[in-house]
Amino acid sequence: MDSSGVRKKTVTWHYLLLALLIFISFFAGLRSTPLFDVDEGAFSEATREMLESGNYLTTYLNGQPRFDKPILIYWMQALSVTVFGLNEFALRLPSALASTLWALLLYRFCVALFDRRTAFVTASLLILSLQVTIIGKAAIADALLNCTLAASMFAIFLYYREPRRQYLLLAFTAIGLGTLTKGPVAILIPFSVSFLFYLSRGELREWFKAVLNPAGMLIFALIVLPWYILEYLDQGMAFIEGFFFNHNISRFKAPLEQHGGALWYYIPVLLLGLTPSTALLIPVVRKLRTLLADPLDRFLLIWFAFVFLFFSLSGTKLPHYIIYGYTPLFILMGRFMPSLRHAFPANIWPATILLLLATAPVIIRQISGEISDPYITALLDSGTALMESSGHTLILSLAAAAIIGVSLLPNLSVLTRFLTGGVIFCLTINLHIMPLAGKIMQEPIKEAALIAKEREYKIVMWKINNPSFLVYSESRTERRKPEPGEIVLTSVTHLRELQDPVVIYEKNGIVLAKLSIPANRSGTRRGN
Repeated sequence: MDSSGVRKKTVTWHYLLLALLIFISFFAGLRSTPLFDVDEGAFSEATREMLESGNYLTTYLNGQPRFDKPILIYWMQALSVTVFGLNEFALRLPSALASTLWALLLYRFCVALFDRRTAFVTASLLILSLQVTIIGKAAIADALLNCTLAASMFAIFLYYREPRRQYLLLAFTAIGLGTLTKGPVAILIPFSVSFLFYLSRGELREWFKAVLNPAGMLIFALIVLPWYILEYLDQGMAFIEGFFFNHNISRFKAPLEQHGGALWYYIPVLLLGLTPSTALLIPVVRKLRTLLADPLDRFLLIWFAFVFLFFSLSGTKLPHYIIYGYTPLFILMGRFMPSLRHAFPANIWPATILLLLATAPVIIRQISGEISDPYITALLDSGTALMESSGHTLILSLAAAAIIGVSLLPNLSVLTRFLTGGVIFCLTINLHIMPLAGKIMQEPIKEAALIAKEREYKIVMWKINNPSFLVYSESRTERRKPEPGEIVLTSVTHLRELQDPVVIYEKNGIVLAKLSIPANRSGTRRGN
């Protein structure tokens, strides 16, 4: 077989293997877990209300305007639900598809700059990583944002390397779509990183020329301005204050919804989120000074460093913010993969995490006696019982043993052993950990909602925030203290604050109950 035939066969195998990894990470079990609150529930309910009302301009949550995010992800979810129906698969499918494109863009970028083996390794690291496999199929905006961020940053560097107009216009297009997905952050990261990179290269004049390109600015405006202008005309200053001031500027200045954290918050998040590839950070750190000399490596390091520092300084901290800087890390780590002489040291980290998770029932039993909140106690007790009945400890112990075992197989390459360990880890997360978490945390909300839907209950939600209940019940609720005779969704912690509740449904600390009507009031009503 000639070299072109070998190359074609290699490409085919790479795409087949990437397709398998993508299925494992982004599509396997897409419908097996209920929507997680608060984020998945809120995005999904806003999409449901969009379809219910026929208003495709302004998103609403429980009948109130939701200015958290722009419109693009809602449109994509609405299209998916229209085709596949209102279910977890349809609501998560747009994110899974965006993550697939994200991984393939990374592969193509690395093919253009390195070789196909490096491209395959880099894309595999991204697909199998813990945070990406979780966020990559979540029914929220972040998978789509990461896809557009990657596209814009790849186009920016390709334009720097070879100033072709198509790269520049692609960058503006991706930034525009990102801005329509999650707002100013899609502008901030490419703008700031490219500025710092061009500044470090002493080429700011070229940067200003690129940024002020008339055709690029026109493309950006055509993508972004129609919705933003129409939304302002529809909602006025409420949109400006809610979206720009509250959910963007205030989010940086102070913790929003109690999502704060220390300056070093993202260090443990990073070490855990990159699993199973965390060990590959070591050679990157060791070669840091050398990497800065290469234009691409400098660009990648500035990209990661800006994201890490910006969100470390932000008042609001959420674990998935750091993912915006993961793509450059995977490229750097993928290039150092050939320097990994043994798979065993690298695979110890994911195996250790699984073993720690395997001990969860024991740890929970030790600490549960010190917890006074009835809801937390009920959640932990039911979670422990479910873990024990499902063979949780055995499953995770076997998975950890399999990761270690495959690391020691002598007839496989280091890369094969490492990636096989990553596949085992990813499968364990997607087919056991996430469904288990869904059963413990979200299944009671879904079951209570389906009861309310079937019996046509009008529900008052009190002292809990579970928008996924609205999705499954296909209704809205009032959020206030219930009156006698009303049906309330609350937790066992707050149930005892109500007078004579009759429990309709209770599971894992979540309660659906009807408040009794006092005899004098019921008599008065009959008399009237």
